[in-house]
Amino acid sequence: MNASSMGYPGQRGLYSPAFEHDACGIGMIVDIAGRRSHKIVTQALDILCNLEHRGGAGAEPDTGDGAGILTQLPHAFLERECHLMGITLPAPGRYGVGMLFLSREESRRTAAEAAFEAIVREQGQRFLGWRSVPVNATTLGKTSRACMPVIRQAFIERSADIDDEEAFERKLYLIRKIAEKRLRYAPDAKPGDFSAASLSCRTIVYKGMLLSRQVAQLYLDLNDLSYDTAIALVHSRYSTNTFPSWERAHPNRYTIHNGEINTIHGNCKRMNARQSHVHTDLFGDDLSQVFPIVNYDGSDSAMSDNALEFLLLTGRTLPHAAMMMIPQPWEKDQTMSRELRAFYEFHSHVMDAWDGPAAMAMTDGVRALAMLDRNGLPLPGHYRRPPGDGLRNRRAGSSPRTGAAPRPPAPRPHADGGHPRGAPAG
Repeated sequence: MNASSMGYPGQRGLYSPAFEHDACGIGMIVDIAGRRSHKIVTQALDILCNLEHRGGAGAEPDTGDGAGILTQLPHAFLERECHLMGITLPAPGRYGVGMLFLSREESRRTAAEAAFEAIVREQGQRFLGWRSVPVNATTLGKTSRACMPVIRQAFIERSADIDDEEAFERKLYLIRKIAEKRLRYAPDAKPGDFSAASLSCRTIVYKGMLLSRQVAQLYLDLNDLSYDTAIALVHSRYSTNTFPSWERAHPNRYTIHNGEINTIHGNCKRMNARQSHVHTDLFGDDLSQVFPIVNYDGSDSAMSDNALEFLLLTGRTLPHAAMMMIPQPWEKDQTMSRELRAFYEFHSHVMDAWDGPAAMAMTDGVRALAMLDRNGLPLPGHYRRPPGDGLRNRRAGSSPRTGAAPRPPAPRPHADGGHPRGAPAG
């Protein structure tokens, strides 16, 4: 599993795939009471558009490094759309949706879809059908459009023997990991054959090699008034020393990230080295199928998302997993409670810190949180709770009224004016 096999170049001159980093703009908006609405979607997209100055662009002004949005599954919207195709969706939580990037070659795409359906059936789940995501690619730049994958949604019904959403999330994780091995990392795989932006019964990700404003322009679903959510995370990417792509855009499956993880190589090696010592009944005999925990062909953000996902799906809560990976500077903090200090001290023997400086926001579709690492990255923005409204988080420099800058500057060009990237982080 290496960068070259996924369509990226190997080490060449000053470029090395080992230095894949992101330095970006992040935003999160949440309705504290959990009330779903399309307003959360539109506000999140407004924030994203006004983070465009945090993203990068190459020589083409209409091809970006990446942008996207993560929301809860919009059940009412999906139920209506699937009904039009003859697919009947069960109740929320009893089905999962995969947001898949597939090959532009019809024969390879058809083979990948058939193989994916077979994997779903092997895992005892019912495959409900496919939906082609409606897109308007006319606003995209030449480079982005040339490498744009076919974007399809896969619908999977939960089997009767799975008791709850947590167990179903583990099953969907297992399905994705098996599909990656067979369709993405197989010896005969080609770049672009298979990538899952998300596969969950709780969340969905719309993203791509886009500028911030192009997310809503490309993905027509996001403009539908019946598309609702109570949580939304948005991201505008500036790829550092890396080659941008559709799959490397954020959000990841759980997280958005600004900054860099400068301990990434040691983190990943130690995470995967622990696989022989992992014991859990939650995956039964299928545990080895989810290894490796971390895929080395991702950026630093994607690899940290891999690790967080594994910690969550092996029984920890979102705050627990996040605090294991990104601890406070607890050793000399005299104001910290004994209980919290004991928590960090215990987990320091279990998990090495994923150190930046970095700021992250994350959600599992039920909870949402944001945090800084212990290296002191400046506060990512402000937080406010208007009467009867939700909580907003934005990158510093935005308008207090909207949580976004009135007129953001243009996307930051890279030092070489195009691809590959060689500019330092901003």
